[in-house]
Amino acid sequence: MSKSLSKSVIYGERALIESIRRRVQSSSSALRLGIGDDCAILRPEPEEEIVVTTDFSLESVHFRRDWHSPESVGHRCLARGLSDLAAMGARPLAAFLSLAVPSEFATVSKGKKSWIERFLDGLFALARHCKVPLAGGDSAQSPQLACFDIVLIGAVPQSRALLRSTARPGDLIYVTGALGGAAAELLAVERAPRRFAKLTAASGDHPHLFPQPRLAAAAKLAAARLAHSAIDISDSLSTDLAHICDESRLAAELDAASIPIHPLASKAVRTRRPPSALDLALHGGEDYELLFTASPRAKIPKRIAGVPIHRIGRMLPRRPGQPQVTLRDHEGSTSTLTPRGWEHFRS
Repeated sequence: MSKSLSKSVIYGERALIESIRRRVQSSSSALRLGIGDDCAILRPEPEEEIVVTTDFSLESVHFRRDWHSPESVGHRCLARGLSDLAAMGARPLAAFLSLAVPSEFATVSKGKKSWIERFLDGLFALARHCKVPLAGGDSAQSPQLACFDIVLIGAVPQSRALLRSTARPGDLIYVTGALGGAAAELLAVERAPRRFAKLTAASGDHPHLFPQPRLAAAAKLAAARLAHSAIDISDSLSTDLAHICDESRLAAELDAASIPIHPLASKAVRTRRPPSALDLALHGGEDYELLFTASPRAKIPKRIAGVPIHRIGRMLPRRPGQPQVTLRDHEGSTSTLTPRGWEHFRS
């Protein structure tokens, strides 16, 4: 687009789709046909199964235009789906993006990129990094708020997908990376959104604005058959561990002293907003780290694909009248850990 543009221009749907198509880069052998026809055509490897996930990003729920740069919104939109693939131990095959945005999001003014172009900058940067092609989608004009729906297609070897339902009594519980950083950064963004408005490129220092899906670590776990079960930490450690317990019909015990605390969570306590850094790590959510269980006999390395691995608890048989998840504190006392992460439709 011409940098000499001096007045506002709104590009139509066909122009928007064509601009997206020009930006798509793919060397994926799995994508036989992408944008341009009524359907995409995927061709997985023999002896593979297909996994599919979909995730909404809703304005005023998952992002705010006065808090998040368009690049961050685009990155986060794709990262949410990629993290779901990581939780299954899947390799990405293709992404599909459907969007509904107000007309001003497609407006170019005074030679500056439109909001939607900047959104795509963030999405495509992560797509290139993770080698996942955008293979199609849909677009529409929304009267007020923006909505994005990302669909991710992945592949796993037959019967090798990591599930929530396959944890075993006696399994040790592990987590990648550190927890509480995303929730802590969100608190900082809420306090001073202008400080973060210029953050337009992904960085590991910004776990809320630019989360990093753990695809490589998950792939190595799955390939080595080290994990019995897995989930990504999107809603919170307390909530997502409860999902594993529900699906596997087990209980769990966490060791508070072993839970890795993100430095941003420790820093946030100084503002006196969260009760504690541990509270952010347990209930904050959106860390997009992997939570997995493995046999106590499994040799789990301290780092996988460059990501630190921490043992934080164990799975137990479920007993009538006993808490589903307990937390053992630094002095050895245990208490019930109630899920307090994000849940839609909960008042």
